[in-house]
Amino acid sequence: MPARKASSKSKRPVARGKSGRPPRQRHAQAHAAHRAKTAKAGGARHSRKWSHHVMETSDAMDIQHDIFKTGSAESIAQSLKRSSTQSRRRKGTPYQSAMSMLNFYINRAGKNLPKTRRATLQQAKRKLREAFGRAP
Repeated sequence: MPARKASSKSKRPVARGKSGRPPRQRHAQAHAAHRAKTAKAGGARHSRKWSHHVMETSDAMDIQHDIFKTGSAESIAQSLKRSSTQSRRRKGTPYQSAMSMLNFYINRAGKNLPKTRRATLQQAKRKLREAFGRAP
């Protein structure tokens, strides 16, 4: 057998479908088309508010109303501790439930949370660790 010459096309080409695009681009294109279609149908409003829906309908833990809007980190931590230890509907430990609820609120607020409020909530996380006897 004669030796083959190494060609510049020795690398395997990317598989392309009917649209002539690689699979990853086809997926992104289909996803964008689906978003545009649901936006016209009015379904986009619901999908953007999933975290609000979780807060309203979650069966995870009963917390004090507007606890995250109170002023002090200490009161937030104590209220979360009290709620998580009394709740019988949690899946993890009381510490896990309280911390995840606090993190969920911080993440849900996102960029709309003022720096002073974010600092208070971060302090509440430290106070919550102390309240449960965890290392900082």
